[in-house]
Amino acid sequence: MASGFIDCHCHMTAIEFQQDVDVILEKSHEAGVKALISVTEQVDEFERVLHLSERYPGFVMPCFGIHPIQSGEEGHRSARLQDLEPVLPLFEKFQDKLVAIGEIGLDFTPWLASTSQEREEQKKVFQVQLEAAKRLDLPVNVHSRSAGRQTISLLKEQGVQNVLLHNFAGRLSAALEGVQAGYFFSFPPAVTRNDQRVKLIQHIPLENICLETDSPSLGPNQQERNVPENIKISCCYIAGVKGLPPETVCEVTAKNALRLFPRVCQKLKE
Repeated sequence: MASGFIDCHCHMTAIEFQQDVDVILEKSHEAGVKALISVTEQVDEFERVLHLSERYPGFVMPCFGIHPIQSGEEGHRSARLQDLEPVLPLFEKFQDKLVAIGEIGLDFTPWLASTSQEREEQKKVFQVQLEAAKRLDLPVNVHSRSAGRQTISLLKEQGVQNVLLHNFAGRLSAALEGVQAGYFFSFPPAVTRNDQRVKLIQHIPLENICLETDSPSLGPNQQERNVPENIKISCCYIAGVKGLPPETVCEVTAKNALRLFPRVCQKLKE
């Protein structure tokens, strides 16, 4: 069983890690990270995350997902149903190797999804992936930028039960609806940059909180690449806000992660 940190949301196949991923993983391990749940955003990352998980079995835990914002030759754009065509067969083909479906969700940032048509299509892309997760009995690792309430409503409508809302920044009332539904919330080291998440962290029970880094993004300093060993920063910050010892936060969040991601639990025992 894991006694240590579980980073429930990071991007180990990101271009920023291409040169030194082995060094970063080694340092994470030394810093007490027991498992990394590595999400994907686009289909071209799927093979890389599987390869990495095969090189680091029981440490790098792979997820497949299509992010609501896709990047390509035309820059960043809202996800379309056609983005899912090559993806769904891969969910089925590699279902035994995956620990979750993610990173999936909604992103209604005005300059990225400016029309109601784009937002509706994003919802459909999300919905299709939620259906796949239910069919494969996998939890979901969810993005909800500028769409906290809509994301939680859609998850509830779809009857999805095993949910991590990563880097949640929506309203407290929406978060508490998620808590009521049994969802989990995770917070990256970037929460230390200001006091914006204090209220959320105060009111979401520790039993519904997990730790994440979102590496290489959302570190304590915006200009610097974030790494999984910074998970300690999230842990200490949450502990400070809740008036608890960091050891308690580490232990409870790890147990929460193993409950939410049973395959991580399984792989740690292997």
